[in-house]
Amino acid sequence: MTQLAQSLSHSWEPFILIIGLLMIGHSAAREGLFEFIGGVVARTPGSDLSLFVVTMIFVAIVTALLNLDTSVVFMTPVALHAARTRNADETPFLYGTILMSNSASLLLLGSNLTNLLVFASRPVRGSEFASHMLLAWLSSVIITIGVVAAWRFRELRRRSERAASPPSRVKVGPGLLGVVLAVVAMLALSQPALPVLAIGLVLELLEMMVTRRAGLAELMRVVSPIVVGPLFVIAVLVGWLGRSWHAIGNLVAHTNSLLTALVAGAASLLINNLPAASLFAGQRIAHPYALLLGLNLGPNAFVTGAMSTMLWFRLVRRDGASPSVRRFVLIGIPVTVLTMAAAVALV
Repeated sequence: MTQLAQSLSHSWEPFILIIGLLMIGHSAAREGLFEFIGGVVARTPGSDLSLFVVTMIFVAIVTALLNLDTSVVFMTPVALHAARTRNADETPFLYGTILMSNSASLLLLGSNLTNLLVFASRPVRGSEFASHMLLAWLSSVIITIGVVAAWRFRELRRRSERAASPPSRVKVGPGLLGVVLAVVAMLALSQPALPVLAIGLVLELLEMMVTRRAGLAELMRVVSPIVVGPLFVIAVLVGWLGRSWHAIGNLVAHTNSLLTALVAGAASLLINNLPAASLFAGQRIAHPYALLLGLNLGPNAFVTGAMSTMLWFRLVRRDGASPSVRRFVLIGIPVTVLTMAAAVALV
C-alpha cells in the first residue's frame, strides 16, 4: 500500500493544476481572448503560408502558457475560422493545430500533464524547467511549422485577401489577469497547482456572482470530470504498477537520452502518454527531460498517443471537418522523427 500512497501523492497535483488552467482558459475565452486572436490571425498580410505560420505561432504560445488541452479546445476553432475566412486550404491548419499543440507542450511544467507527472517526485522551479527546455521547444515549434508547410506548400503559396473587418476587442478583465498570474505562478513556483486552482475558482465564482449565467453545470462542463476523473484513477493505478514492478525502471535508469526518448515515445503509442508518464514517474530516470521528449513528441506519430488527439478528432468533426487517421500518420511520423531528433540533441 506504500507504493499506492506514493502514486496518489504524486498524481493529484498535476491534475489539480490542469483543472485550474482549464477554468482560467474558460474565463479568458469569455472575455474574447481567443476571438481576438482569431481576428488578428485572419488579417495576416501576404499568402496563405503567412497566415498558416502566424496561426501556428499563436497555437504554440497558447499551448505553452495554458497547456495543450486548452490549446486544442480553443485554438482549433480559431485556426479553422482563420482558414475559412480567407478561403484557404484548411488541411494544414487542421492537422497543424494538433501537431503543434503536442510539439509546443515542452516549455513550461503546466504545458502538458506529462511534465507535471514526471517531475512530481523531483520538484523543480518552473523557470529552471523552462530554461532547460527552451531550445528543444523552439526547435520543435519551427520543425513542426516547416514540415506541415512543406507538405501543403502548393496550396499555401496562394495569395489571399485579408479579412476586411478589424479583430474584436479583447476585454481586459479578471480572465486576462488570471492568465498572467497563472504563468507567473508556473514560472516562479515548484508546486503551482493549488495557487493556479485558486485563481481558476475565483474567476468562476466571480462569473457566477456578476453575470448569474454560469452555474455548476457550466463549471462541470469546463472541468470535464467524466474525462479527468478516470484519467486520474488510471494514472494512480499505473503509477502504482510502475513503483511495484521495478523491471520497468530498468528501461530508463541507465539508458542514454536518445534511447530514453524512444522508450517513452513507444510507451505513449502503446498505452497513451498519460499512463506512460505515471508508469515512469516513480522510477529512477537518468534523463527525465529526454523522457518528456518521448512522452510529448511521440504521440504525434499516431492517434493513440495522447488524449488531446482523441479530443481533437471529436472537436473538428463538430466543426464540420473530416479528419483522417491516414493523413494524421502521414504527416505525424515525419514531424515526430524530426522534432525528437533535434530536441534530443538540444536537451
